[in-house]
Amino acid sequence: MASASLNATPRTETGTGAARKLRQAGSVPAIVYGHGREPLPLTVNTRELERLLNTISVSSTVIELNVDGKPSRTLIREIQRHPFKRTIVHVDFLQLVAGEKITVSIPLRFVGTADGVRNAGGILEETMHQVHLRVDPANIPGHIDVDVTPLTVGHSFHVRDLKLPEGVTVLDDEDATVCVISAPKTDTAGAGEGGEGAAEPELIRKAKAEGEEAK
Repeated sequence: MASASLNATPRTETGTGAARKLRQAGSVPAIVYGHGREPLPLTVNTRELERLLNTISVSSTVIELNVDGKPSRTLIREIQRHPFKRTIVHVDFLQLVAGEKITVSIPLRFVGTADGVRNAGGILEETMHQVHLRVDPANIPGHIDVDVTPLTVGHSFHVRDLKLPEGVTVLDDEDATVCVISAPKTDTAGAGEGGEGAAEPELIRKAKAEGEEAK
């Protein structure tokens, strides 16, 4: 389970105007909720938040949120960004409780070189890049490995083939294709020199002037 920490401060002023002032002052308005608690409005430092987001996998990293010195384990549930500037305008944190399962999106990591790629020139096509799991917060995996080594050309890897940690439930369709080894592409633009189907060369002759005799 990946984890990180972030400091936050409770805020009393809410609304569009208050949020705009916070952002102008270098902070981002946020909120923490969950486990039957009343939603608590917060502010977090913009630079600290951006630095954190650049170093973690947001969907699977537990954030130790320190609010006035009181830590609580959370997961980032939503990051709202400006539609043009892409700056962060708001963040939602979900408070976690051990034993209370949550739904998370976990990235897939493809490992190994497929037999069909190594020995037959096939192409690995990744059709899924994450999987949705139901899991206890204490057991959130950082990623799920997909070992493609035994796959030959024309064969696929499905959700049902994933090796998951104990106590983890996958929510995606078990028949969904994770990846497939496609046949190598061939150049059919034309046959080689002298090959079958080569076009006959066109003989181009200069038109004879009227009255000119053949030589």
